[in-house]
Amino acid sequence: MTYSFLAGSYDRLTRDVDHGGMLDYLEGWFSKAHRPVKTVLDLACGTGTLTWMLAERGYDTTGVDLSAEMLAVAREKAPEGFEGIIPLFLNQSMDKLDLYDTVDACVCCLDSVNYVTRPAQLRRAFQRIHTFLAPGGVFLFDARTPEALAAMDAQMFCDEDENVFCAWQGEFSPKRRICTYYMDIFCREGETWRRGQELHEEYAYTPEELAEMLDSAGFQTIKCYGAGKKRPLRPGDDRMFFFARKEGK
Repeated sequence: MTYSFLAGSYDRLTRDVDHGGMLDYLEGWFSKAHRPVKTVLDLACGTGTLTWMLAERGYDTTGVDLSAEMLAVAREKAPEGFEGIIPLFLNQSMDKLDLYDTVDACVCCLDSVNYVTRPAQLRRAFQRIHTFLAPGGVFLFDARTPEALAAMDAQMFCDEDENVFCAWQGEFSPKRRICTYYMDIFCREGETWRRGQELHEEYAYTPEELAEMLDSAGFQTIKCYGAGKKRPLRPGDDRMFFFARKEGK
């Protein structure tokens, strides 16, 4: 799951994602930190759309991702006329997070935690995030619910524009608690099309498991909501959103 082929067309295939609305929602939670939020870690930043938007709003931002190909795209997409602090991009795994200093907030969006398919590895990742979060700082992330991942079993999906076509099928294993996506991607190159194939997996974490991992990592004031909402998670919600704060000021 390195996004080696998908990286070049990822932004076109996710053009329906409301990054602006996502950032507005996250900023609403920054006020719950016990310190002013000036430095932000965008964990699993992908092609850096949210990272650069954070930078445009004045935050000193670091983007971390496991995919070197996605980061290559991120580094080249500075907004026209940008005059703020250029984000620092680091090629790292979540569970081996190693920053130069602490941050006031860490955000991890678009069910990136589900892509960590080994619970022990995600537990280590939460511990590393806690280590590099300043006292009073906040960790904000969303995740697919087990119900949503199970519902994708045997479902076919496709997305396209004039230069890219992507089709994939979901396969959910209740025993492994993993939803697997078999992706076929076709990208136009001049008069020809180039084909690539990728396999992606997401683990079905329960809200109780995620809350326990956060607690074990040392986080305080752990709360779970329906993603994009400020109400408790409800049956049928596709995504859940977590707010966790590190003790101190």
